Amino acid sequence: MGKLKTFLTISILTIATSSCEEESYIPKPPTYLRLELPDHTYKTHTDDCAYTFDIADLYEVNAAPVDQNGNACHKRIDLGPLNGTAYLRYWKISEPLAYYINNANDEIDRHKLKATNIVDKQIIRADDKVYGTFFELQGNVATPYQFYLTDSTDNFVYCEVLFNSTPNYDSLIPTLDYLERDLMQLVETLKWK
Repeated sequence: MGKLKTFLTISILTIATSSCEEESYIPKPPTYLRLELPDHTYKTHTDDCAYTFDIADLYEVNAAPVDQNGNACHKRIDLGPLNGTAYLRYWKISEPLAYYINNANDEIDRHKLKATNIVDKQIIRADDKVYGTFFELQGNVATPYQFYLTDSTDNFVYCEVLFNSTPNYDSLIPTLDYLERDLMQLVETLKWK
C-alpha cells in the first residue's frame, strides 16, 4: 500500500507539473507580398523639353507643376505597381555648374544618417555630351536612388525616387533591383535636343 501511495503521489505531481508548462511562443518575422513584375520593355519619352529618354512601359511620365521660375520641364514618373514616384527636375544652366552639382550632393547628404552605404556610378557618355553620377543609397532611406546628368554647359537634370511606404530595405530589394535596371536605361538613353 505504501508503494501504491508513493506511485500515485509521483503520478499526480508529474501530471500537475507537466500541465503547468507554458508553451513558448516564437514570433514569426513579417512577410511581404511578392511582386510579379513584367519583363522590361521601353518606349522613348519626348516632348517640348530639352531632353528625351527611354522609360519603361510600366511607368507613366507626367508633367510636374511649373516652378516659381517658370520651369515647365520637371516630370513626375509614376512607378505604377512599385508604389513610388521618380521626381525628374530640369534646369537650363544659368549659374556655375558647381552650384547645381553641390545642390544635388546636398540632397544625397540629407540621407547619409540613415544610409548604410552609398554606391555611386560615374556616367560619362562623351558622344552624347551626357555626364553625371548615379547614387544608390542602401539601407532604410526615404530615397534609394538619385542621379544627376548634365552636358556641363547648358542643361542639368536631377532625379530622386521616393516610395509611398515606410522604407524597409530588406523587403524592398527585389523592387529596387527591378527599378535600378529601368533607371539605368533612362540614364543611358537620355539625350539633349
